[in-house]
Amino acid sequence: MHAYLRNSYNAEERMVVAGYDNGDLKMFDLKTMSLKWETNLKNGVCGVDFDRRDIPMNKLVATTLEAKLFVFDLKTLHREKGFAYLSEKAHKATTVWAAKHLPQNRDLFVTCGGSGSLNLWQYNYPTQRTKPDIDDIPMGVPGSLTLLQEATLSSQPINSLDWSADKLGLAVCTSFDQTFKLLITTKLNLY
Repeated sequence: MHAYLRNSYNAEERMVVAGYDNGDLKMFDLKTMSLKWETNLKNGVCGVDFDRRDIPMNKLVATTLEAKLFVFDLKTLHREKGFAYLSEKAHKATTVWAAKHLPQNRDLFVTCGGSGSLNLWQYNYPTQRTKPDIDDIPMGVPGSLTLLQEATLSSQPINSLDWSADKLGLAVCTSFDQTFKLLITTKLNLY
């Protein structure tokens, strides 16, 4: 199980998202101590990442086996269809181990692949984030993804990455070959 706490923009709100090896993705509301939402991604969940900690829920990225990446728009929860999302094949390998948003720009994130590669993505918002369904109930509208950069750094899977909160573009990642790499990514201020 992989869990991640967010929606911490005030002293009361707290959400935990957990991903499971059977593909379940569940969101728990710690304020009401209840299950807020759940779905199944059909493959084991390897990583989850909210876009920012200090704002109301906005986006969530989940990574899975079978090279899948899911981006959920968390602004509107439809009672039957859940959150709007998009799915993308993220790496050539069979597993996307993790995703991590850039702290300075919540629309940029990296995915870590089983082939030793990193992909830098940009989330593009739709022109309208909600639309009415057939019963005039608001439902979310997913945006789109742009692959900005792809780099292979290892012959083994990259299983984690963390960005520096202080220095734009500075990151560290680890891989199954028992090494870590210090990364400097330039031109992130252009997005």
